[in-house]
Amino acid sequence: MSIRKGKNYPYGIHVKDNKQLTADAPIEKITAPETVYVCMSQHIGAPAIPCVNVGDKVKKGQMVGEASGAISANVFASVSGEVIAIEDIVNGLGQKAKYVVIKNDFADEEVFFDDICDFEPSSLVERIRLAGIVGLGGAGFPTAVKLSPKNQLDALIINGAECEPYLTCDYRLMLERTEDIYKGIKYTARALKINKIIFGIEANKPLAIKAFERFSDLDIVILKKQYPMGSEKHLIYCTTGRKVPLGKMPFDVGVCVQNVKTMIACYEAIELNKPLTSTVFTVSGMAVNEPKNILAPIGTPVVDIVKHCGGTLEELEKVVAGGPMMGKALINLNHYTRKTDSGFLCLKAEEISPLNPTNCINCGTCAKNCPMRLMPMYIESFALAGDFANAEKYGAMNCLECGSCAYNCPAKRALVQSISMAKNKIKEMKKNGK
Repeated sequence: MSIRKGKNYPYGIHVKDNKQLTADAPIEKITAPETVYVCMSQHIGAPAIPCVNVGDKVKKGQMVGEASGAISANVFASVSGEVIAIEDIVNGLGQKAKYVVIKNDFADEEVFFDDICDFEPSSLVERIRLAGIVGLGGAGFPTAVKLSPKNQLDALIINGAECEPYLTCDYRLMLERTEDIYKGIKYTARALKINKIIFGIEANKPLAIKAFERFSDLDIVILKKQYPMGSEKHLIYCTTGRKVPLGKMPFDVGVCVQNVKTMIACYEAIELNKPLTSTVFTVSGMAVNEPKNILAPIGTPVVDIVKHCGGTLEELEKVVAGGPMMGKALINLNHYTRKTDSGFLCLKAEEISPLNPTNCINCGTCAKNCPMRLMPMYIESFALAGDFANAEKYGAMNCLECGSCAYNCPAKRALVQSISMAKNKIKEMKKNGK
């Protein structure tokens, strides 16, 4: 075991983390709701295809959505009961997706995979694919695909940064399920045929660092508290010194990055024969009565989660799915938990920017703070003008959408939203051959 300080990277920002609201709150298991809404699009790539029918009786852990391509993931029932609908629903993010709706019979009947036949790398990857595991740090990229690189890698990096303000679910998992995370790491390293394991943890989590000190085969790297330290490219540089070129992926520099929640899911799939049916996230903010870290079945209505946390105050101004930097505001509470959820924030007016945007004053603050060294003010300008070719030329597709630019913008420009729109338009144009 070795412990060392990570490298520093320029740019990025320092934000008030507000983690004290839930850092000491043990993870609570929520009572399963009367009805779960299981989305078929909980990952990057093609949506899963429903493989059940209305009226079917299902058990917890039974597949209800089958992966529809190489970049897709299986989806499972999170409770036992009856399929009462398979329909398109517009969720609280304003996104339309296919859902399998299951009425809970509260019998809690559960099915499991057969014991894994061996622990060869190919068998481990296949079990992870079958279990529907995706990156649980937020991106949702199918994990089995990341564990099947074209080139041999030499390092597995575990992301324990959790740099988003308010969120503490990863931190609590590192304290409460240390051994399970470690087992998941070892299985993942075996699947990749890798011996070198690096565990990056931000310096503001000393108890988490201490929890993993006892594992002699981990290279623990203490990271500077800086946003967005959890970004793959910055984490790779700070832990290994390797730079991932623009347009390239971590495997191009010989590494694979995995989140701590993903490691628990891998452990449960391989050792406990369980598919991914539940998720852990933080419920926080000054407008919720009882901020907590929650374990909930996938598909649990957000209204049930808020109720479990004592409801909200009258001063509630906004609910955000995710963290305040990269999360998305909900248009209403008709929203349901997904594999990749990391938090739901109930915020007062004082926790959000009350100012309306004004014209860009060309101060360059956004470019100064951009961790990818882009020029967000130009990308936004081209995006709003509909000039997506120049938006791409100025690096729109390299944007992390981390929010560092908007956080310090004196004009309060909606930079991330404009750049995100440009990225979607560029992808659409390329798909249509334009």
